[in-house]
Amino acid sequence: MLRASSSYFAHSDTGRARRANEDAYFARSPVFVVADGMGGAQAGEVASRVAIEAFERGLDDGGATSAEQLLADRVQEANTRIHEMSQASQDRAGMGTTITAAHVGHHDVAVAHVGDSRAYLIREGQLSRITNDHSWVFEQVQAGMLTEAEAEKHPLRNVITRALGGALQVNPDASEIEARAGDVILLCSDGLTGMVPENEILRLVTENNGDLQKACQQLIDAANERGGLDNVTAVLVKTV
Repeated sequence: MLRASSSYFAHSDTGRARRANEDAYFARSPVFVVADGMGGAQAGEVASRVAIEAFERGLDDGGATSAEQLLADRVQEANTRIHEMSQASQDRAGMGTTITAAHVGHHDVAVAHVGDSRAYLIREGQLSRITNDHSWVFEQVQAGMLTEAEAEKHPLRNVITRALGGALQVNPDASEIEARAGDVILLCSDGLTGMVPENEILRLVTENNGDLQKACQQLIDAANERGGLDNVTAVLVKTV
């Protein structure tokens, strides 16, 4: 059975520029998920909610499969459902969502993701990305065509190259890292990372390391203070 020992807090906010919140999250240790929906009418909200529902029954399979593979399987399951729904209704045609899902265990953290919602590791005062964005600007950075600083301000920075729902099959990135006591895992939508630089994210989390609720609220407040141009969701998990 997949079990973990951790404390956590999660929150989502509509932001200052959007009328509705198309983000969704799931937080029930040891599984944590963030999804950022897209699509006309209310399709984005539907897509992100469907993505989250794939994880609500947990990941327990009796220990026969790794957490990494279980997460990837659930991502594919969510993709299939969203794609079928988008094909069945004109109002939902083209809907999709990002997804970043993590299993935070005693000794390791497994992550599976599609899109540009991110997972970070904060350890000993340092922040590092666990995930790589599936976005046009990230691909340009990888190719040496843009710097990280240029990518952050590029007009196409919100163009993603992979999402749930666009095709019957999806290829999630899946990985696993070692976990240590005191690590903090941050899952977030691009409503946070698009507004708040990583050094500020690190400062807010480390200054409030003992209070995940306060840290989470300050991250969302910081995004809104800088304009709140998108929905913003943050999930913080501290291993113990």
